[in-house]
Amino acid sequence: MSTVTPAFLAEQLELADQLLAGRVTMLEPQDLPGRYGRVVQALDHLLQALQIESVLGGGWAVWRHGYVGRVTRAVDIVLPATGIDEFLRVASFAGFEVLAQLPGRWPKLLHKETGIEVDILPEGERPGTAERPAPTTIRHPALMGAAGAILRYITLPALIELKLAAGRVRDQADVIELVRANEDQVEDIHRHLTAIHSDYALQFERLVEQARKQEDR
Repeated sequence: MSTVTPAFLAEQLELADQLLAGRVTMLEPQDLPGRYGRVVQALDHLLQALQIESVLGGGWAVWRHGYVGRVTRAVDIVLPATGIDEFLRVASFAGFEVLAQLPGRWPKLLHKETGIEVDILPEGERPGTAERPAPTTIRHPALMGAAGAILRYITLPALIELKLAAGRVRDQADVIELVRANEDQVEDIHRHLTAIHSDYALQFERLVEQARKQEDR
């Protein structure tokens, strides 16, 4: 884990100010400021060279879909199963270091110029924990909002699907905040989750109830 230094904290405060000011104009991953925008640019070069579709998930997608207080230090991308090996091979010659992969873990890159880590969510892998694996696997990026060989934000329903699949407390907290920010989309999200797996629909119903209770306080 990186050391939290005064310089890092100052950078995060500046980044938070930039994100707040650009909330209505930073509509695509390519619009992210500073180091994060440079990482997206580097990833786009790889995607275009290999003609691979991908979506940006994780904390940046949570921010984009309305939880404006969410700032993250990593970049999470979903990649198709057929393109991962070649993506990792080319990345090692394109400004990234492929980090050692521990057993049972998914691939991870380090963007050398910025020091930002890129977590890869591989199509076909099963999220969750060893004690509580998800009932579904990660779907192809094209089913989550990908369009062409350029990084796009994951759709809100697919983001919530992955958050529920992960099964962590912090992911559930993200879902509650996303519900509060997107109340008008709750029914559409519920329909999506019902089509994916009934467990997700039930979890979502409980979190929607919690979100609405928080609004009533």
